[in-house]
Amino acid sequence: MKVIIAIVKDTDDAEVIHQLVEHQFRVTRMASTGGFLHRGNVTLLIGVEDGQVNEVIETLNAACQPVQNGQHKATIFVVNAIHYEQT
Repeated sequence: MKVIIAIVKDTDDAEVIHQLVEHQFRVTRMASTGGFLHRGNVTLLIGVEDGQVNEVIETLNAACQPVQNGQHKATIFVVNAIHYEQT
């Protein structure tokens, strides 16, 4: 199992979350602030099986608005989840 941590612009979060849910992915949204210019960002936590990572990344790329002035659509981290539990 993997945890995908995706940092997207706050202007993209509604569409990104909508698309992830449409593709049957569960997502947790956390408000966050960018570093240098303190731009509004949203950090998304997405838990998936190993074989679903590429589909999530493709969904993120498709749902984010086109980039401007050297900005990135999203910053994505994929980490191993050693233990997963819902109580």
